[in-house]
Amino acid sequence: MNRSAPLVLGIESSCDETGVGVVAGTRLLANVVSSSMDEHVRFGGVIPEIASRAHLDAFVPTLQQALTEAGVGLEDIDAIAVTTGPGLSGALMVGVAAAKALAVATGKPLYAVNHLVAHVGVGLLGGTFTDGVPPNLGALLVSGGHTEILKVGSIASDVTLLGSTIDDAAGEAYDKTARILGLGYPGGPAIDRVAAQGDPRAFRFPRGLTQPKYMGTAENPGPHRYDWSFSGLKTAVARSVEQFEANGEPVPVADIGASFQEAVVDVITAKAVLACTENGITNLLLGGGVAANSRLRALTAERCAAAGIELTVPPASLCTDNGAMVASLGAQIVMDGGTPSGLSFATDSALPVSSILL
Repeated sequence: MNRSAPLVLGIESSCDETGVGVVAGTRLLANVVSSSMDEHVRFGGVIPEIASRAHLDAFVPTLQQALTEAGVGLEDIDAIAVTTGPGLSGALMVGVAAAKALAVATGKPLYAVNHLVAHVGVGLLGGTFTDGVPPNLGALLVSGGHTEILKVGSIASDVTLLGSTIDDAAGEAYDKTARILGLGYPGGPAIDRVAAQGDPRAFRFPRGLTQPKYMGTAENPGPHRYDWSFSGLKTAVARSVEQFEANGEPVPVADIGASFQEAVVDVITAKAVLACTENGITNLLLGGGVAANSRLRALTAERCAAAGIELTVPPASLCTDNGAMVASLGAQIVMDGGTPSGLSFATDSALPVSSILL
């Protein structure tokens, strides 16, 4: 194996995207994603059983397309990496079973990796980090299933969770609020569009976990200094809509959408920058599906610049769940001398970020 640039196949199936990617070290060769999102629209959210069945149907053609685009065969691959958690249990099992089958059939080493840390690994692809992993790196991951701020010592071996959501992830809050406003699914793009026509100051919605008893101080941090909560915000939106409807008045969808979005991005960016400044983070990667949100990007950039933090946002195609990010993390682990996982590992829907490799 060429340890300087291992050819790694990455498999992702933690939610509703079947992703297969191929990388050579930090060079992206293929990134193919098959999404089952359209099958979940009428339910207003991801249905785990439907997602699992969609992975079964999509895996082989997605794999074949990725290998074709990369111009390689399975015999050329040096290693296989697969998401083993966190995520939906059934969906994870499909990807892991496929990866184990490929490992047995080809004799290639298999690495079971962490989905969240893989979002950081994507920064090494496509020239996002032009000079390798920058020093004092942090990652703000915002998606339908996760909202976390991480401190990264080494992508392959040292990642620390500084803060996370204690209830709904930001993407979930968007989906639920969009449903309340009659905007459909997925909620993130729908609210982002309607918010452009609204007044973000029309309603002062709550910013969860920002009271002193939760925040504490830098010297004596509170229990949720860097954590988020969006369930109360979602409830506040619902109560506002109910009040307009009870009075027979039209619901100001654009204003509510804009005010909701401002509340979400305000508290996310404020706490993320706070975590960075208090933990020596000077470079921040913004990732996850909600990283495509225009207001989140703008306010994160504004507040990072004010705090002297260098912000990096990968291309949109690499922010959402994909196999390339899994392959990228796998390549870093291989180059770091990580031990293959073998075949006896199990999926873990609640895998902590500290467990980079099983």
